[in-house]
Amino acid sequence: MSLWTSLEPASATVDPGSSTHVRLRVRNTGDVVDEYRFEPVGDVAPWTTVEPQTLRLYPGTTGTVELTFAPPRTPDATAGPNPYAVRITPTEHPDAVTVPEGNLTITSFTEVRAELVPPTVKGRFRGRPRLAVDNLGNTKVTASVAGSDTGDHLSYEVRPGNVQIEPGRAAFVETTLKPKQIIWFGSKEERPYTLAVRRSGVDPTEVEGTYVQRGFLPRWLATFFGIFVALAIAFVMIWIAYKPQVRSSATEQTQQAGAALAPSPSATPETLPSTAESAPEAEPEQPAAGKTGGDGDGGGGDGDKGGGGGEPKKPDKPAVKPVVPARNVMLRNATTHMCADIPGREKGKINGVVQQANCHEEGDNEYWHLEVKYPKGGPGGVPLFQIRNATDQFCMDLGEYGARPVGTGIAEFHCDGTTADNQLWWVDKQESGDYWIRNFASNNKCLNVKGQNGGTETPLNIADCSNVDDMEWKIIHPNKG
Repeated sequence: MSLWTSLEPASATVDPGSSTHVRLRVRNTGDVVDEYRFEPVGDVAPWTTVEPQTLRLYPGTTGTVELTFAPPRTPDATAGPNPYAVRITPTEHPDAVTVPEGNLTITSFTEVRAELVPPTVKGRFRGRPRLAVDNLGNTKVTASVAGSDTGDHLSYEVRPGNVQIEPGRAAFVETTLKPKQIIWFGSKEERPYTLAVRRSGVDPTEVEGTYVQRGFLPRWLATFFGIFVALAIAFVMIWIAYKPQVRSSATEQTQQAGAALAPSPSATPETLPSTAESAPEAEPEQPAAGKTGGDGDGGGGDGDKGGGGGEPKKPDKPAVKPVVPARNVMLRNATTHMCADIPGREKGKINGVVQQANCHEEGDNEYWHLEVKYPKGGPGGVPLFQIRNATDQFCMDLGEYGARPVGTGIAEFHCDGTTADNQLWWVDKQESGDYWIRNFASNNKCLNVKGQNGGTETPLNIADCSNVDDMEWKIIHPNKG
């Protein structure tokens, strides 16, 4: 061998995050000038530098290079003895490689980091945060976890209570927080707490979190319940107070009716009212054509002015009966000649579609009640009404609340009948004698058959009112045609 080496010292110690130096002496024992290259090898090679990296020596001369070891303060710098070596390669004899070896002892250090996931948990009866404990040191850590809070409001269940964590690894601790007192009514309350990671010989590592305890029932519900109970008590008291008066009135009317029908012992047959004498009093309510009129006070005079013959004065022409309210009517489209219908022949369902289908006057579920909710609430004082299906008692509805856009389908829903919803309609008579049925909440859009002249089972919706589409409806009493 043409090379002599010596490490001074052969063993060294270093703290992670700092550095130490070792001197390597090299002598050329050959008979030619040679140049040597130095390369650190082994586990500590990434943290080792050599200065200079090459050295040229004449025969019989000695040179020195310096090795610097600087392990980082991370789990990668494993605590304990770590062998190292330097590969020396001669330029003139590349195959004659020399590898002097030494030992580097890295001291141990511990560093623990803890984190709550999530830092804030919410619940009425419990919260379940997770504690992540990271070992950032270069030696194994054994630790325990415990919880505490100011005021002793919470109890803690920690699984596992003790952990062993290898360098560079993490452990997860499941924690269950339980409030010692339940908030039955009221708003939420924040409960700050602390989880401590305890290790032997060092101060504990503490992590702070917050448990937001919610009330079992919200405050507004408690207020509503109190108001409801107060109203119920008031209603019962009013009912009890007025109940005897109603009963007394009914009894009095019954007694009066009995007195009118049963003759008293002192009455004579001549003084008892007869059926014949009582009958004329009912005649003004049911006049008949051709009857001679009047009780003698002005009735004959009017008859003479009216053309003689003793005929009574003809009554005024009765006013046209309004189209609403109405019960058990059919809504027949003037264009398609089909009726507003519920799919199938049974009751409909909530949010079920309303369609058109062939009219079945013998029954089915095509009868509707037009129920007036606001007699003068519509445009120009017209009545506002809801359209209730006679079979299932649900009302035509546009979904959600308030105004709905063109094309919104007609469905069924529980009847509301207020202006807060969109179930109110009003009729607008057209020159044809038929009607537009207009939705009050949706900018007075018209009840319409979807598309143009749709066939059977075509859904109904709302659209801009037009006399050239299928928006005119006949409101038909089935027995009257």
